[in-house]
Amino acid sequence: MLRYLLDTNVASQPMLKTPSLSVLRKLSTIADECAIAAPVWHELQFGCRRLPAGKRREALREYLADVASTFEILPYDDAAAKQHAMERARLEELGTTAPFVDGQIAAIAQTNDLILVTNNERDFAPFTALIVENWA
Repeated sequence: MLRYLLDTNVASQPMLKTPSLSVLRKLSTIADECAIAAPVWHELQFGCRRLPAGKRREALREYLADVASTFEILPYDDAAAKQHAMERARLEELGTTAPFVDGQIAAIAQTNDLILVTNNERDFAPFTALIVENWA
């Protein structure tokens, strides 16, 4: 059963030169409870394609193949788009603008009743009814 939605900075931890050991432990023990959002998948793919051809890019391509086979990729669907629009409008009324992609990720977590796991808790603080955890 899915419980967690991983932000890009969590899903990419295994590929960092010095990854967070606590994040790696958590991912290894509960990977089957984790998913990623389509916008996170986009960010991971885009980051890989921006790298120059070479060993690092090839290693990242291999890692992304593992990610795709390990984690379900949840879409930015009708329900998420509606949730995202409501949150954007609410935040705009408050004079706050959240990054668009963060809003998409938050909405996917909210509409799927998942806990968002991120190392950037502050980026998601403006969103209501969103449970956020930092495994680092």
